[in-house]
Amino acid sequence: MKGTADGVLNHTQSSASEVRYWYNGRESGEIAQTALLADSADVPVIMVTGDTATCREAKAFLGAHVVTVAVEKGIAREAAELYPLQEARQAIFEGAKKAVNAIGMCKPYKLRMPLRCRREWIEHTDRPSETRVVVREALVRDVTRIYAF
Repeated sequence: MKGTADGVLNHTQSSASEVRYWYNGRESGEIAQTALLADSADVPVIMVTGDTATCREAKAFLGAHVVTVAVEKGIAREAAELYPLQEARQAIFEGAKKAVNAIGMCKPYKLRMPLRCRREWIEHTDRPSETRVVVREALVRDVTRIYAF
């Protein structure tokens, strides 16, 4: 998510406007957002692939049973050490098999409703000196509206 020091291309929704989201007081990125939407259909997330920071974030939000497969290691926001293609491909294949076996242990990502939502982003203008941070807060009763407040 936005601001993760070792996350390659770390962002939430938009790298241009530097968007950040909080749900019930906890900063959350796209992994949590996707898991919340999957929860609306009572579907757990069983596997996440990405850089090592993504895998760490997935475990923090989704628990120990979600299978994670790192395919690169972040060096800086726009630099990564890529793992060899064949190794990454095999790790994803093995991870997918493990994830299918873990389905029964993975639980949907649930938060107490209504959600106290906060969104913060940078609003750009033609003049850099006029760039400002905008904050919007709302109570959201329908999880499918987590982006629309």
